[in-house]
Amino acid sequence: MDSFTIGKLAAATQTKAETIRYYERIGLLSPPERTEGNYRAYRPSHLARLRFIRRSRALGFSLDQVRALLRLSDDRACSCGEVDRIANAHLKEVEDKIADLKRLQSELQDMIGQCRRGTIADCRIIETLGTAR
Repeated sequence: MDSFTIGKLAAATQTKAETIRYYERIGLLSPPERTEGNYRAYRPSHLARLRFIRRSRALGFSLDQVRALLRLSDDRACSCGEVDRIANAHLKEVEDKIADLKRLQSELQDMIGQCRRGTIADCRIIETLGTAR
């Protein structure tokens, strides 16, 4: 039977060993069998699941969302409606963050554009940062 040490699993998924152990502790990754020497022996199913977790996290899904997606992916006969709901909710969160960042960008550009390159006493950036809105 093919198995991976935690180091090989970590290398194969570009995940730190401590993160893998954390995913085990919180139940995202099932505990692996142990060798006679009490080392973890991960299976290909662990590799596939960890890749799923890593990809989901890279796309910004929260751990709770990942947990829900994993639960749904384990039930192959389940409708994908709930998966769509989770993905759409996450997309809305991303769109809201982008809108917030665009507002922040605009405010910073305005503030920097007011700079007269004088002294700190006349600095519009310092002045703007000091005024409450």
